[in-house]
Amino acid sequence: MAARTIGGHAFSEVLLPGTPAFVAERYATLAERARTRDFGLLTQDVVILDTETTGLSSQENELIEIAAARLSAGGISERFDAFVHPTGLIPPEIMELTGITNADVAHAPSAREAVAMLADFVGGCPVVAHNASFDRAFVEAVPGGAEVSELWIDSLALSRIALPRLSSHKLAFMAEVFGCAAVSHRAVDDVDALAGVWPILLTALGDLPDGLTRALADMHPEVAWSYRPIFSFLAQEAVAEAPFSLIEARARVLEAGPTPQHVDVDELPALNVPTRDEIEAAFAPGGLVAAMYPEYEPRPEQVAMALEVRDALATGTHRVVEAGTGVGKSVAYLVPLALTAKRNNVTVGVATKSNNLADQLMFHELPRLARELPDGLAFTALKGYDHYPCLRKLERLRRSTAEIKTNRDPADTLTAIAVIYAYVAQSPEGDLDALGIRWRSVDRASLTTGSRECARRLCPFFPDKCLVHGARRRAAHADVVVTNHSLLFRNVQADGKILPPIRIWAVDEAHGIEAEARRQWAVTVSAEEVRALFERLGNDKTGSLGRLLSEVASSDAATLFMGLLAKANASVQRASVVVADVFDRARDLARAAREHGFDSTNVWVSPEVRATSEWTELALAGRVAIDALDQADKNLKAAVETLGGERPEWVVDLADIERRLGEALAGLKLIIDGEDERYVYSVQVNQRLRAGGEALSAERIDIGSVFAERWYPEMRSLIFASATLSVSDDFAHFNHAIGLDELPPGSSRALHLDSSYDFDRNMAVVVTGDLPDPRNRDAYLRALERLLVDVHRAMGGSVLTLFTNRRDMEELYERVEPTLAREGLSLACQTRQSSARRLRERFIAEKDSSLFALKAFWEGFDASGETLRCVVIPKLPFSRPTDPLSCERDRREKGAWGRYVLPEAVLELKQAAGRLIRSSSDTGVLVLADSRLVSKGYGKKFLGSLPTGAYQRLEASQVGRYLELWRKSHE
Repeated sequence: MAARTIGGHAFSEVLLPGTPAFVAERYATLAERARTRDFGLLTQDVVILDTETTGLSSQENELIEIAAARLSAGGISERFDAFVHPTGLIPPEIMELTGITNADVAHAPSAREAVAMLADFVGGCPVVAHNASFDRAFVEAVPGGAEVSELWIDSLALSRIALPRLSSHKLAFMAEVFGCAAVSHRAVDDVDALAGVWPILLTALGDLPDGLTRALADMHPEVAWSYRPIFSFLAQEAVAEAPFSLIEARARVLEAGPTPQHVDVDELPALNVPTRDEIEAAFAPGGLVAAMYPEYEPRPEQVAMALEVRDALATGTHRVVEAGTGVGKSVAYLVPLALTAKRNNVTVGVATKSNNLADQLMFHELPRLARELPDGLAFTALKGYDHYPCLRKLERLRRSTAEIKTNRDPADTLTAIAVIYAYVAQSPEGDLDALGIRWRSVDRASLTTGSRECARRLCPFFPDKCLVHGARRRAAHADVVVTNHSLLFRNVQADGKILPPIRIWAVDEAHGIEAEARRQWAVTVSAEEVRALFERLGNDKTGSLGRLLSEVASSDAATLFMGLLAKANASVQRASVVVADVFDRARDLARAAREHGFDSTNVWVSPEVRATSEWTELALAGRVAIDALDQADKNLKAAVETLGGERPEWVVDLADIERRLGEALAGLKLIIDGEDERYVYSVQVNQRLRAGGEALSAERIDIGSVFAERWYPEMRSLIFASATLSVSDDFAHFNHAIGLDELPPGSSRALHLDSSYDFDRNMAVVVTGDLPDPRNRDAYLRALERLLVDVHRAMGGSVLTLFTNRRDMEELYERVEPTLAREGLSLACQTRQSSARRLRERFIAEKDSSLFALKAFWEGFDASGETLRCVVIPKLPFSRPTDPLSCERDRREKGAWGRYVLPEAVLELKQAAGRLIRSSSDTGVLVLADSRLVSKGYGKKFLGSLPTGAYQRLEASQVGRYLELWRKSHE
């Protein structure tokens, strides 16, 4: 890429890594070209609008300012700006952000009056706003607001179509990059900024590949889509526009081609690893890491970790590194890994649990490292199939005349199609995760494919033009590949056929890998998935079978083909009926079980359960289903083989369904027989559904032995890193869980590195020793209710309470929330209907708010500063006594609870405690409300594993006063 700039910013600062040179050059000239281009009606009588509000919810918050500007050919021709008088006071954080005070709005028009004035100004013209749904929701929440305009255009969504390679689509970023007016969190300034950005977006849309604007304008004309007039106008303006070809667009963006494929580590006579001196120099003042981060300060723990990673690479051994918060572990492993990859022309891998960490690596650490290395660094991300757009399905959906599959606004699907087309026409590689698609409204299955569903050689984009297969091929040319745990362990199960032959891995967030591997390798036969397969198959008139019967009717071999399909259809219809009976019997079995969860039942299929009449009935139905599935599978396979020999494209879908049906058959046989001792067997039933929520499962018990047998022999060096791997400074549990204790002595080494943060000074721990035993539920909940009210009152908000079960959380929320609301304290709850992402965003945005939450918030949730000052853990996170895996281990091993359940609960508590201190300046209090910490001997295991050794044992009635004093001393 040429050393060019956009608005004074280097390409590398503005564009996503890997942006083709021809795309970057176009972006660089956008502002200049936009100044001289005439867009006719698109820049005439269009109103730019922005609002300021007291919060994020149009149902709970209010308008405080509205600004708008009417565009003409020469720019802004008329302005509107009005403060709005809200019914309540403006929150302090909003005043600080916007500079708008209560005095400013004291004599302003009411919301109704201001919106009426706005409607007169707009006069029904199209309105352009950045994140228009936000502004529109606030305006239309006011009586008369719907009269402002029928056509709202979201410039945020449009910018993702116009500028898909831009690293951010925030208005402030785009305004700065393209030299427009600055954003200031005041509506009038933001209107000026968007007025400058608007013609740049239109110019960029005109740069889309030949014919694409016409193709987008013409798709699904039955859907009301606010961007259609824009694409229609641009298509009419195009000169001698050729029909759009996605194949040609993909070919152009891939013209540069990848570098030569890297070598396999196993093919090297020796690995050239950086010396210890070189690693120390990289982390020294003025070294490589200091160049990456100008404010970098050397940390002994980070250097120690980097040296351990280097030693592991040099000796071909493995490392387990528990690195406390603030060590900077990602850079500690990236530097020695990247240097080794570059020197040996090999590919190294990083596997993460969370998308947050993967994005941090891909968009922050790795680009900085690439910028500072003399020869750069090639890196890429690999995810599962459903993270990538299927181009074959994208083309089919755009051209389809069928109704769009959605429960919400079909216009969101058209926007998603446009975003994806623009992105893949400018991006050699990439996935869907950062494209801002509204997946609640868009059917993901219509735009993605699965590994079995993929048409592969029958697809015109296979292999290189396809983003899935192209990404896997390009990964073999990369220095560093970033992926997730699930894909890594699916690769182990597939004997290395999914990922390139990467034999050096840093496995970050490693505390969860045993559970993730167990999930990936589980054999599950669910009512929902099986029903979906039969729906896809259909019958002689619907689904794949019906479609094929129609298509083969005109074939020369129609009689043979129709006979095969009729036979397959008959066996499929019988199988669908008898398989449904299996799940009915599964529900009967769950109903007879003694233990029921709040909304689900998970029955361990023990030898005693297999002796019950309910299991006998289930097994009998299962064997009938196995025979019926076997016959259906044979008939489908015969149809696929015969029809595929004539027309391979006919059977792409049918072949995928047949493979999945075969897997369901094998899984059902495994579970019904129950003879494979490597598995624990269980039956799950969702009690909130009358039917359809049943599943039969088989999970591997010993994950470590699988790693030792199938994974470790193929690896040279593995680095397992996390902040929570040891129990009281002992790594035995983790080493056993992942099978490192089965390797020869000297194959691995474990070490603990203290956090760079001063936990003893910044973190206080309170243990309540007098709460009733949780098994005495009524007394326990009454006491916990009083404690939670006291904690929230004393802290004034900013409290995160982490529950182990939904029933307790929802009941306590109903009791506590009204009390806090009367005192002006906001409390949210992670209900079934709530979005975890939105709860996170709200909690972080509203620093005095508090939250009751479940598993999704026990780890991976960062809320530094005043946003989070107290974490409450009401109950130790032991697995349920009826958990099938725990029960099976108890049956097989003496002392299994202490060997598995206890250390896993300790590690989970450490993860939860880690939510509290996320930066060196954070302070907070951890309240542990389970009296078993002081009444049971195992309590020392939990307390001894916390980042600070000191704790206060208090009676529950004293906790509120203690927190008040703590708060005063830290304000």
